[in-house]
Amino acid sequence: MGRIKAILRLNMSGHAADGRAEADRYAAALDMAAYADAGGFAVVNVEEHHDAAIGWLPSPLVMAALIIPRTTRIEVRASALLAPLYDPIRLAEDIAILDVASRGRFSFVLGQGYRPEEYHALDRDWAGRGARTDFIIETLLAAWRGHPVEYRGRRIHVSPRPYTEPHPRFYVGGMSRAAVKRAARYGLPYFPPQPSPELEAVYLEELSRLGRSGFIERHDDLSLLILDHDPDRAWQELGPFLLREAEEYARWTRAGVARAYEAAAASVTALRAQKVYEIITPEECRTRAAARSEYRPILHPLAGGIPVERGWRSLRLFVEQVLGQ
Repeated sequence: MGRIKAILRLNMSGHAADGRAEADRYAAALDMAAYADAGGFAVVNVEEHHDAAIGWLPSPLVMAALIIPRTTRIEVRASALLAPLYDPIRLAEDIAILDVASRGRFSFVLGQGYRPEEYHALDRDWAGRGARTDFIIETLLAAWRGHPVEYRGRRIHVSPRPYTEPHPRFYVGGMSRAAVKRAARYGLPYFPPQPSPELEAVYLEELSRLGRSGFIERHDDLSLLILDHDPDRAWQELGPFLLREAEEYARWTRAGVARAYEAAAASVTALRAQKVYEIITPEECRTRAAARSEYRPILHPLAGGIPVERGWRSLRLFVEQVLGQ
């Protein structure tokens, strides 16, 4: 069996009907992160979206701060963090604290987002997002050097000093030439949300032209997994939750924006055929791992509001019958 670097996705889509049930979902998510840490997962991934009709995690830094003290070894990653929606200095401070508290286990993918609605919701300028992204990157890199920094014409101190040298670990995300050129310009690694040989070539060419070093964090296994001994029955039970998430995500489609998890399906049957979401047996998961030198499956146990007990069933099957083999 190949090396397995499993990813636990916690996006909290599909909010519950009342506050108590929602509190139970968030408590379960934190317990799942701790379980994944102990069970051998490589990454727990949180993300950011706003103005979602069915609910979605809007505060990845807060969620990461809740996960970090519940775990000891797993990477806690925010992918993606919509940087232009934040105050630059506050962002530098918050990430520095996460880096210190986790002893370097926190990382993030810096993105711009692609929905004007999110910029409106947080009172940010959509048209100026490119320039603001550059300013934020420059501010972060300067602020984390551990000495006073000039910010908008005045010298200020940013604390704490990060644990990780030379700065907290982060990548530049995005599926545009502007994004890959930005990553190369600042000498930062590029994290494409889906494979793109053309954009990856642009990134490497820009690195060479600028005399910079960098790398591409590739993830080829992008399907979102649920494990069950009876996938047909599980699709009947869980398919409506997966479709709920897929339909919400489909509402955010923008022309010219490539998205890894695009699944414009009108039914559970159509969604299953697209294989963006997959329900597979532990045996099939082990077979996939055996066929690769490195396997990075993405477990998505609470997708679209899947009941907590069913999410736990999937996660335990993976830990006990895939990672435990």
